[in-house]
Amino acid sequence: MKLKLGLPKGSLENATVDLFRRAGFNITTSSRSYFPGIDDPEIECMLIRAQEMARYVEDEILDAGLTGHDWIEENEADVVAVADLIYAKQSFGKVRWVLAVPEASAYQSVKDLQGKIIATELVATTKRYLAAHGVSAKVEFSWGATEVKPPVLADAIVEVTETGSSLRANKLKIIDTVMESNTQLIAHHRAWADPEKRKKLEDIKMLLEGAINALGKVGLMLNVHKDDLARVLAVLPALKRPTISHLSDEEWLAVNTILDESTVRHIIPRLKEAGGQGIVEYPLNKIVL
Repeated sequence: MKLKLGLPKGSLENATVDLFRRAGFNITTSSRSYFPGIDDPEIECMLIRAQEMARYVEDEILDAGLTGHDWIEENEADVVAVADLIYAKQSFGKVRWVLAVPEASAYQSVKDLQGKIIATELVATTKRYLAAHGVSAKVEFSWGATEVKPPVLADAIVEVTETGSSLRANKLKIIDTVMESNTQLIAHHRAWADPEKRKKLEDIKMLLEGAINALGKVGLMLNVHKDDLARVLAVLPALKRPTISHLSDEEWLAVNTILDESTVRHIIPRLKEAGGQGIVEYPLNKIVL
């Protein structure tokens, strides 16, 4: 069995390769090849633009691939959504396609764009959005640098953003959200119906989700005398359920837990004050729920 898997070429490429590394797959890319190496003999990788991925999966050129929900909707592709993977090129969260206009303009809502020009890469979705709001406007495909087009080349744009910083830098304001999107692992219906390929896809899904669950988390273990256990547990965040086990000395216990990495620098000194000893912080690659 060989699973033909498409990886997104471009802005999501590095984040995807890093996510697979955390999941346990080592992928080797080269600027000279669109066929990355992977240390799994059951997977054959190919780099494809995210904008085209859903079409190639739907046409069964690929068994599966990773692309944004936005491009699945844009292409109206008939594919199986295997997993939602909440990560983007700069952060591990969703992105938004927003309707933006010049800060100095009088436009306040999509209704104000009747008869105007809107530039975007997401043409079909934008047309459906305008139709849903009863607005007739000219939607032009943008080949890039979309933020610089208003007000000379377009009255408004529909553009993807994570933080909105690029839009603000180009003196644009957001007046509506057209859609939210996140990366999805998708598959062709026939590949999903194949028992071996489905099992492989389910394994990949579990490992990728485990890698995402571990982002921003660390493990913490320490030893504590049983008389100090209550004080140590009081320091740990609410709703956390640490693992507690006996050491060879029955007077001492081992405590093991998972915490948000951002909180650890505040918690470790308090654990030490509460009687914790041998405190060890360690990184996590996966948390499989």
